[in-house]
Amino acid sequence: MIFHEQHPTSTDASPFLASDGQLPPMNICDFLNEFLGSTEVEQPKGTEVVRDAVRKLKFARHIKKSEGQKTPKVELQISIYGVKILDPKTKEVQHNCQLHRISFCADDKTDKRIFTFICKDSESNKHLCYVFDSEKCAEEITLTIGQAFDLAYRKFLESGGKDVETRKQIAGLQKRIQELETENTELKNKVQDLENQLRINQVHTSPAGSVTPKSPSTDIFDMVPFSPISPQSSTPTRNGTQPPPVPSRSAEIKRDLFGAEPFDPFSCGAGEFPPDIQSKLDEMQEGFKMGLTLEGTVFCLDPLDSRC
Repeated sequence: MIFHEQHPTSTDASPFLASDGQLPPMNICDFLNEFLGSTEVEQPKGTEVVRDAVRKLKFARHIKKSEGQKTPKVELQISIYGVKILDPKTKEVQHNCQLHRISFCADDKTDKRIFTFICKDSESNKHLCYVFDSEKCAEEITLTIGQAFDLAYRKFLESGGKDVETRKQIAGLQKRIQELETENTELKNKVQDLENQLRINQVHTSPAGSVTPKSPSTDIFDMVPFSPISPQSSTPTRNGTQPPPVPSRSAEIKRDLFGAEPFDPFSCGAGEFPPDIQSKLDEMQEGFKMGLTLEGTVFCLDPLDSRC
């Protein structure tokens, strides 16, 4: 495994350079590659350092392929400000390697598909080796990164060092943008979770517009409290149905063997009887007033007392 180190002063042909040999400051070159991953290394540069990192990540890729996993594809954006690693579909920035933190870049001369660079992480201050698999342009990408160093150095000399502060400000703004994008993604996920939870709760509740019938309050015996409403009034039962209607009294009412109407607790006043029955009742009433008593089926009149 032989690596070709790309020096910042390389003059090899590169897609970065325009026809006049100059690069517009905001020009960006995009490359689509397979990303084997990144791993920590002990040194900021060296062929042996990247060789061990490539061997380690190649073995990890072989294990993942045996498990049915695919190597993810990423998009590289190379400019005089650094190298960005993005998701090719969503354009989300996965890694932002500023150019002044990249200390080594090389491609593998035995495996034309592999190229790598070492960058110092801004948060952990550790040196990370990034390894990529490009089908046809591994050497071209390495040369492009070298040209980015060359153009950045020229711009630094032309500005008299003033561009350093500008690059720091741009780097800070880029980092802030990345943080805001991550926060925005997290908030979108939270909103989606809340919408899903609300949808689940609506499924378990009753349909909209349905009204549960309100049953009257009852006492401890599950009885409806007394209400001073006429017995003939319609009062719904607990299940919401109406009680059976009170039958109206028929015009033709059956009479007993004496010709009297059956007893009705709702009717008041004396009944009307035939003349012969009425005369007998009058005689009995007079007899009771005079001391008549009833013994079995015989009527008798006790001897009159001193009141007679």
